[in-house]
Amino acid sequence: MRVGILTGGGDCPGLNAVIRAVTRKGIVHYGFDILGIKNGWLGLIEGKIFPLDLSSISGILPRGGTILGTSRTNPFMVEDGIGRIFSQVEKFELDAIVAIGGEDTLGVAKKLHEKGLRCVGVPKTIDNDLAGTDYTFGFDTAVSIVTEALDRLHTTAEAHHRVMVVEVMGRHAGWIAIEGGLAGGADIILIPEFPFDMGEICGQILKRRERGKLFSIVVVAEGAKPKDANLIIQSSETDSFGHVRLGGIGNIISREIEKCTGIETRVTVLGYIQRGGSPTAFDRILATRFGVAAIDLVKEEKFGFMVGLRCNHVVPVPLEEALAEPKTVDSELYAIAKVFSG
Repeated sequence: MRVGILTGGGDCPGLNAVIRAVTRKGIVHYGFDILGIKNGWLGLIEGKIFPLDLSSISGILPRGGTILGTSRTNPFMVEDGIGRIFSQVEKFELDAIVAIGGEDTLGVAKKLHEKGLRCVGVPKTIDNDLAGTDYTFGFDTAVSIVTEALDRLHTTAEAHHRVMVVEVMGRHAGWIAIEGGLAGGADIILIPEFPFDMGEICGQILKRRERGKLFSIVVVAEGAKPKDANLIIQSSETDSFGHVRLGGIGNIISREIEKCTGIETRVTVLGYIQRGGSPTAFDRILATRFGVAAIDLVKEEKFGFMVGLRCNHVVPVPLEEALAEPKTVDSELYAIAKVFSG
């Protein structure tokens, strides 16, 4: 069997661990030919496909990024993109595709599977917002980076008696903000699931000052928004999946806090730092488990599924179930965060 593997969407710590696991088990245990597809779905459209062997994956476990490259290409928005994909599948005699990605990449995999392409999905997003799995790899690394950043910002906030606003990733779900904020001792955490009131935030900060706490840390997900307001965006231009570029909410909150409290306020936008660099041990192990399970699904010819983690067991999840709706932060976890505000 000849199996192609691709990585789509944003890069994420742990991608190389999946590639390594799929390739090693596919070659050593099943005798498959494993082929790498460069730059996500774009590489499959253009036929940028090459053999992977054991030497190709040597030493890549701790590396961030992806040795295959990635893109946000939506083949359904490319002229004859679907026809070109099936032509390349036939040309390279690919029997199956392992697609590693988030909602957009796996959404394409689902549609292509419905058209006859034999696909298996591996969930990847640092936002941890894919349904059907308790965790996605890359998330733990992102939370660890946010936690370390908050630990460092605490010292400068305390020294200067400032409010520090930290903007983190999270378009539709605030998992990074809520878990990173809790682990890093944030005073206020703002996430997309629960629109915030600016007056309430300022009141909480002033109340802390009255109690003798002379600094505050505010963590805000990029997709958080005030009540009765729209998302804050950097640009109205959209990518091929229709997403606008978010960003700027941290600066707005910083200005408003300083304006209504008179307290010196600074903002730090962590941005791509959250998904760069080496994956944590947890993400290396989870990504490895996902990769092994994915090639097992190929062997079993169980297509139209992704692998997912449920109660610490890796199980097959129908793509349509995983993509039905995003997994968002529940009110119980948010209530825990609220314990430490005000």
